[in-house]
This record gives sequence, C-alpha cells and structure tokens, in this order.
Amino acid sequence: MLDYEISPTEAAALLHDNKARLIDVREPWEFETAHIDNSVLIPMGDVPARAHQELDPEERLVVLCHHGMRSLNVTVWLRNQGFEQAQSLRGGIDAWSAEVDNAVARY
Repeated sequence: MLDYEISPTEAAALLHDNKARLIDVREPWEFETAHIDNSVLIPMGDVPARAHQELDPEERLVVLCHHGMRSLNVTVWLRNQGFEQAQSLRGGIDAWSAEVDNAVARY
C-alpha cells in the first residue's frame, strides 16, 4: 500500500509522466492566488459530494492544499472510500513552490 503522503519531487515525476491526477482541495480564492497547472479544483467541503462522480477509485491521485493538513485529511477520507491510490502532497503547494517550481506563488 502507498504511503499516505508523497514528496513534491516524487509527485512532480509522476505528474510529468502522466501517472497521476492532481486534486487541489483549497478554496477558490486560494486556487486563484496560486495553483499548479492541470490541477483539478475540488474544495475540501465539496469532496464528499463530488468524489464518486468525478474521480476514479483506480486512478493515482495526488491531493494538495496550502501546507498539507487539509489534503492529508481528504486523503484519509478518500482511502476510506476505496480510493487506495490517493496520496497527500507533503507540505502542500507551499513546499511545491519551494522544492519544484518557484514560479508558483507563495502566500
């Protein structure tokens, strides 16, 4: 079984090879402030209503938020719903900006 968290560099490699889908669980204003290209915005509060309609339980999912706490909570929920390949981006978009792509704004 996969770890509940994945590092920004590991996630970047998966995304570069089109082996994962990036799910952003922050609020719309946060997404407008800074986001990673090709990420899908599903605010944390919307995940229970949208997950089974919009996400594939067999797909590798990388869930992100600002610093990694909301995304870890969503990842645990998704895993409990049968999304066994969901992982939280450790450190969130803040760590992504620091470690992978400094063009992504920090806030």
